[in-house]
Amino acid sequence: MIKVLVVDDDFMVARIHSGYVSRVPGFQVVATVHNAGDALAGVAEHRPDLVLLDIYLPDRSGLEVLKDLHAVDVLMISAARDLPTVREAMRGGAVNYLIKPFTAAALAERLEQYAEARRQLANLGRVVGQDEVDKLFGAARTQAALPKGLSATTCALVVEALREAGADLSAAEAAELTGLSRVSARRYLEYLCEAGRAELRPRYGTAGRPEHRYRWRG
Repeated sequence: MIKVLVVDDDFMVARIHSGYVSRVPGFQVVATVHNAGDALAGVAEHRPDLVLLDIYLPDRSGLEVLKDLHAVDVLMISAARDLPTVREAMRGGAVNYLIKPFTAAALAERLEQYAEARRQLANLGRVVGQDEVDKLFGAARTQAALPKGLSATTCALVVEALREAGADLSAAEAAELTGLSRVSARRYLEYLCEAGRAELRPRYGTAGRPEHRYRWRG
């Protein structure tokens, strides 16, 4: 059983996220806390395997707390979608970053990915080859496959926007959701279509060229 500590300043949101975690087989919520001090104390007391850590906490930033957590994995959860924040979370060692609000299915997918990575680690010996390392650091391959000028971190933001939308988006709508320019958002959307992860759906109006809209395929 993978033990999880949920950290969120909003009591209701923390309860909802705890419920999401509890629905995923193999995961158990050991405690729910609402500030940075209790988060650090909770890690020391409960020894969780994974912490769901919000960034906006009343006493300290979750990004600061992340730097103090060394013997536990951390999945950041936040409404912050600006690239500097996401980049700092990655540099701090977060195993993933999920933008609020998110669905139970979105969190379950990340938890299942985390569980699979743990299973792979458990099955490896003390010495590993490059193939095993590549499987564990799947994001590195994704970044290497991106066309020149595209960032894996930014691509992840666009993917999240498409996935969470639940409907097709225009480049302008994707840009607004991610904080990118419309031109940049369109480049990432077109790349995702070429990679087979999104599909283009033209919308025809009464006159003029059709509006290009994009939908997540997975």
